[in-house]
Amino acid sequence: MPEPSVAGRSIVTRRAIVDIVRTAVQGSYGVTGFSDPSFSRRLLRWVGLDRPGIRLTTEGGLRLDLYITVAFGVPVAEVARQVDSAVRYSLRHYVGADVKALTIHVDGLRYQPAAVERAEAIERAEAAERPEPGAEASAGQTMAAAGKASRKRKPR
Repeated sequence: MPEPSVAGRSIVTRRAIVDIVRTAVQGSYGVTGFSDPSFSRRLLRWVGLDRPGIRLTTEGGLRLDLYITVAFGVPVAEVARQVDSAVRYSLRHYVGADVKALTIHVDGLRYQPAAVERAEAIERAEAAERPEPGAEASAGQTMAAAGKASRKRKPR
């Protein structure tokens, strides 16, 4: 007879939670990176002892403070909503933990000319694919003329 299973427990480290949050934030649209407002944390990061942008406390539930920079030209509120949703979903999915409090601090906007040029190129390409209002009628007339020409060429 098999032995009855005993309930166990799993332990998730702070570093694992921070890595899950970091991945979720970096995968969010419009986020260009993390930042830290305090000079001492910047110094620790420069030395290699700290990673920027995420402060985690576990007293009274999971509480997160995120310090991010956002791409110039995207709606900041939409980026914050998307980051909030991505972080909460990731932690619920991977760890099974709900976030008690999540505060997102947008510390700056980052202008990326390459990204802006790409967006403008996409807009130009989409505009070129769309027919002009008068072009639809002329295309229809061209198709009708082509049909008449093909009927005249048939041998008897």
